[in-house]
Amino acid sequence: MIALGSDHGGFGLKQHIIGYLEANSIPYKDFGCDNTDSCDYPDFGAAAARAVASGACEKGIVICTTGIGISIAANKVKGIRCALCSEPLSAEMTRRHNDANMLAMGGGLIGPNLAERIVEVFLNTPFEGGRHQRRVNKISALED
Repeated sequence: MIALGSDHGGFGLKQHIIGYLEANSIPYKDFGCDNTDSCDYPDFGAAAARAVASGACEKGIVICTTGIGISIAANKVKGIRCALCSEPLSAEMTRRHNDANMLAMGGGLIGPNLAERIVEVFLNTPFEGGRHQRRVNKISALED
């Protein structure tokens, strides 16, 4: 299950990603927003992040105009490692090395085809563990 969240600036790209997830039979839960009316990205980024942190969703995808604000909001939730990615290599490496459990993208910066590829790589790249687990543990220890 993938948690989704966006503000008005990411709504269009989120809708496109919903179509991609549905076409690939990937279950998701949409935590809003529901239209392009001005709204506050922390509300929706935090809701999606809480679903991932609780285990209700395996991973999350959050989108605002740049991806910056919503990634910062998601990362305030304990247990979340949200990476802002604008190309597939970053999505691959954040999964391999950081075990990122959330992806942030900028709806005003990347197009739908590139976003689909980023999502595909993020959802299908495994965490390598090993020496990277030690580093992820150190990141988690910073949360207390």
